[in-house]
Amino acid sequence: MHLKEEVIVGFRGIAVNKLRSVLTMLGIIIGVAAVIAMVSITEGARKRINQGIEDLGSNLLMVLPEKVFERANKKEGGRSRGLAYGDAFAISQISLIKHVAPIITIPAKLKYLKNDCAANVEGTVPAYQEVRSFYVKTGRFISPRDLEGCLQTVVIGKTVKETLFAQEDPIGKEIKIGSSRFVVTGVMEEKGQVAFVNFNEKVFIPITTAMKRFTGTDLVSNFQIQAVNREATEKAMALVKKILLDRHEQVLDFRLVSQEEFLKTIEQTTLTFKLMLGGIAAISLLVGGIGIMNIMLVSVTERTREIGIRKALGATRGDILGQFLVESVTISFIGGVLGILSGILLGLTICNILARSFPTAGQWPLVISPASIAIGFLFSVTVGIFFGIYPAYKASGLDPVDSLRYE
Repeated sequence: MHLKEEVIVGFRGIAVNKLRSVLTMLGIIIGVAAVIAMVSITEGARKRINQGIEDLGSNLLMVLPEKVFERANKKEGGRSRGLAYGDAFAISQISLIKHVAPIITIPAKLKYLKNDCAANVEGTVPAYQEVRSFYVKTGRFISPRDLEGCLQTVVIGKTVKETLFAQEDPIGKEIKIGSSRFVVTGVMEEKGQVAFVNFNEKVFIPITTAMKRFTGTDLVSNFQIQAVNREATEKAMALVKKILLDRHEQVLDFRLVSQEEFLKTIEQTTLTFKLMLGGIAAISLLVGGIGIMNIMLVSVTERTREIGIRKALGATRGDILGQFLVESVTISFIGGVLGILSGILLGLTICNILARSFPTAGQWPLVISPASIAIGFLFSVTVGIFFGIYPAYKASGLDPVDSLRYE
């Protein structure tokens, strides 16, 4: 029997028992759909988070304070002052550093007339815009003159503007931050939530004003640093560490984090999720394969007389083997195609649900991976071949005389 005839016979065998065939395919459909949907959603999440990290600023380094708690380092802990405003100037002298933005974070209550809101006010410098790729839309940002004079000027985010001023133009208006009055000089562009940080809720004042009016000290919350390019990031980190250790009497009371480290962590996490979800999908395909083998064994039993008649008419073992193997592969083939379509539909549905559940985070992209489609489909066909071999072999080995006598 030719391959074309075997495929036709295989489709006829499936058509005779439609419900049974669909239920047999179900395990394959679920397995392939799980591979397509989960891998695509995970890829979309990776792409979204990576884009969010890049939107935070290019070639970004962060210096965070770290307290010295260990008993063995008690002496060093006593010498540790933390990150100071003067450290920023020293770091800015490194040739591989483009911009440095020291930041002081102050939780405060903002008020304008009868409207108020809570926000984290950030004292910073003009370079912040370039470091974080976050710019003023109307008005102006913090200027060198604001820093020199410790002026009480403030730049607000879009959400803060809407909460305090609604449709009113805030430029030139006074708001209260805590008990101090500040003049609004600018409103930031809309940026939304990026990597779990809502930029629309940010409020900025000159860092010198923050030190004078709120903290009373030159210590800062962190440094945001922009290297000249991505290739210079690691070398810049080493130089920043050396300068800070020299200024801090060799006390390691800070921690350096790079944008590249974040991206590598995301890649590793994504790979872990892919492997985990791939394992779950593989189990589903295995169950589907066992279902195919069971149904094919039942089919061999039901069609014993048919096998006997075909052998009596001259069909070889290879013909019988091919007939049942093609039928098994046909079931898994159709299941694989339906699984791909179901996986894409499922992925789109889940992405829409996630986008609606987290509206401030923007769209959740679905990245359909050709590799995941190919792997899922090939795996489904392989399952059909693997679990169809035994029933097909059993059918081909039946004795024609005994088969004709079978009731």
